[in-house]
Amino acid sequence: MSDNSHEEEHTGPIKTPKQLLITVFFSFVAPVIIIIGLVYFVVSDNKPAAGAVNLEKAIAARIQKVGAVEIRDANREMKSGEEVFKAQCTACHTTGAAGAPKVGDAAAWGARIATGLEALTTSALKGKNAMAAQGGGNFEDIEIARAVVYIANASGAKFEAPKGPAAAASAPAAAASK
Repeated sequence: MSDNSHEEEHTGPIKTPKQLLITVFFSFVAPVIIIIGLVYFVVSDNKPAAGAVNLEKAIAARIQKVGAVEIRDANREMKSGEEVFKAQCTACHTTGAAGAPKVGDAAAWGARIATGLEALTTSALKGKNAMAAQGGGNFEDIEIARAVVYIANASGAKFEAPKGPAAAASAPAAAASK
């Protein structure tokens, strides 16, 4: 009888197979799941933020120099006034957007034409009222002047289109050879 009482004293808290399975689960499986969760939590801070997928390119864009040099083909063919108008001016001067005088409206252009071609060209190159400066863009100043002549002539002026630098230099040479 003393042997039987001795066994009861040394029994553990697990008395059934169900308790054994629950203990095994919480002793081994639960810590593994907790460790995986902690690793994911710690590593998730190292993921790049939205829009920073190419971090080197984003940094280079932020620290780029203020100025840049653009090299264009100096020998390209100069555009006509109509081509420049269609590419640059038509958005506002066809619809009259932002108070721009419409092409062909002699009343709106009359006072402007009276100031002369040089004043109109200066306004186009440097900007005036809601019109942004056109100088230094995709077109040379002479091409912008040709567009001004095209618009003004379509609105009642009789300006002569400016010649390109090569045409202006060859004209006196051609006249001298005759």
